[in-house]
Amino acid sequence: MNLQNELNKTSGFKNLELLAKQVVEGFIAGMHKSPFHGFSAEFAEHKIYNQGESTRHIDWKLYAKTDKLYTKRYDEETNLRCHIIVDSSSSMHYPEQKEFSIDALNKISFSVLAAASLMNILKKQRDAVGLSVYSDAYDYYAPEKGSERHHSMLLDQLSSTVVSKPINKKTETYTYLHQIAEKIHRRSMIFLFTDMLQTSVDDVKLFEALRHLKHNKHEVILFHVYDKQKEMAFDFDNKPRRFVDVETGEFINLYADTIKDNYEKAVQTYFNDLKLKCGQYRIKYVDVDINESFNKILTTYMVERQKFV
Repeated sequence: MNLQNELNKTSGFKNLELLAKQVVEGFIAGMHKSPFHGFSAEFAEHKIYNQGESTRHIDWKLYAKTDKLYTKRYDEETNLRCHIIVDSSSSMHYPEQKEFSIDALNKISFSVLAAASLMNILKKQRDAVGLSVYSDAYDYYAPEKGSERHHSMLLDQLSSTVVSKPINKKTETYTYLHQIAEKIHRRSMIFLFTDMLQTSVDDVKLFEALRHLKHNKHEVILFHVYDKQKEMAFDFDNKPRRFVDVETGEFINLYADTIKDNYEKAVQTYFNDLKLKCGQYRIKYVDVDINESFNKILTTYMVERQKFV
């Protein structure tokens, strides 16, 4: 059963858990080409040795294979808590998809499969994971747990999120981030999947909410998902088109070429400002093109986990 066939369903993801497993296995298979060489098969049970630590738990057999020092990770060291947040507002369901394929994911299906892939790794490492989904309301919340039943429940919720078709569901991300922050009491890694397209743009309120997420020493990773071809490069043919705001219903009729240059400059400026502000607030910002692989997301997780534990 291949990834393409499982995704190519009009009803969305038929076996999200299997797809996530295949994404992770593909990522691990390619790790020998990355800075994590030698850290693939054993990554769930080992961590990089830091100078000054006791050498008692160094895995010398792994050292012989990789020429790098890793220490064995024990149960009490694997109690990482993670909370995944998914923006499911109308703009996240762009571009509209009647059928899903690995070469044609929209922003929400890409985010859901990425989230499920992170959950697959967290499950292997016996970590607790929670989930929040929001649009124009706080649609779903589940606290951090590590049981098999809990994991299955979250996958079911993610699957149903993909096939929901919200109409004119606006985004006030900052409103729900405050509510989510109030629910996460123990130190956690927080992953936020959003296109950062706000119905009402208020950067001050947005970054106040992101700062709230960081309280209690949480680590926040913002995955800014977007369709680079359409939303950044504005790659449309120069025929008269009606461009509709899927969250407000407002529209404008124009030829794409008449605004393409100014549009690209404005979007690039917005992206740069977001990255700069996230850096100021010590929030990990990762821009992710939905037309690329999931490796950037999983690599970010691997790096940030090493810093967190």
